[in-house]
Amino acid sequence: MSEQFAIETRDLTKKYDQVAVVDKLNFQVRENEIFGLLGPNGAGKTTTILMLLGLTEPSSGTVRVFNLDPARDSLKVKRIVGYLPEEVGFYDNLTARENLRFIAELNRISPAETERRIDEALEKVGLSGERDLVSGKFSRGMRQRLGIADVLIKQPKMVILDEPTSGLDPKGINDLLELIANLPAMGTTVMLSSHQLYQVQKVCHRVGILSKGKMVVEGGIEELGRQALAGGRYLIDVEIAEPKAGLEEIIKGIAGVEKIEADGRMFKISTGSDLRSQIARLVIDSGASLVQMKVQEFTLDDIYMKYFQEKQEE
Repeated sequence: MSEQFAIETRDLTKKYDQVAVVDKLNFQVRENEIFGLLGPNGAGKTTTILMLLGLTEPSSGTVRVFNLDPARDSLKVKRIVGYLPEEVGFYDNLTARENLRFIAELNRISPAETERRIDEALEKVGLSGERDLVSGKFSRGMRQRLGIADVLIKQPKMVILDEPTSGLDPKGINDLLELIANLPAMGTTVMLSSHQLYQVQKVCHRVGILSKGKMVVEGGIEELGRQALAGGRYLIDVEIAEPKAGLEEIIKGIAGVEKIEADGRMFKISTGSDLRSQIARLVIDSGASLVQMKVQEFTLDDIYMKYFQEKQEE
């Protein structure tokens, strides 16, 4: 398996009583990206995460985490992967610093290094001012931030976050998503398991959709939107002030333009690739004024429902 991937699976399968909870799963997560793992309850997300962490063994197939086998090298994997479950547990009678110090001791980090890492982690998650406050007094959002600091203490190459924004208010959600979005810049790969599709779309570079233990689709959101909802085409909306006669035919002549619909100043153009620069050049050369141009965007909700409904109908 390639070292360029943080995660790589091949036909990964987990069966309980001969029932496949994860069924020949194939997907990859690149280093320093945020990957969204999506799917309804029972889709196999939690079982997949457990296999990635070495907490349960595959029935068949292979999985590598930074080229390590979690089943055989579970301790090595745990040293480089941080895991934040949906419900974060801390000792409520200990301060933020004391909780993190305990985690550092479990990971055999030297005392001197521990204090440096605690200060650094609390600064990253915005809790420097609350370092000496007992965690029992923390709000839900603060506990989630402390949970992120918890997984960052061992300076992991990757973190796996399971529904990290659950129960947070809108400000808490935005703050936490901003923190997650910045993790790749720190050299940390992120796998985000969530059913909050808008949040996933906001921070994830690519997504994988699970249904009945199988990976229905995997890729970038824009790419998946074109595949699922536009037949692989680009849908380009163009607004032109006072279109010149014959402009529609000129645009049709661009190689790659498959269809064009004109309605006054508005043109809806279907293309096989992103032809915005060519279209803009022809509009300007015709003497018309280009008001605006945009590629139709697709929401993750639409993509999810498209693929999930098709899978359910099989």
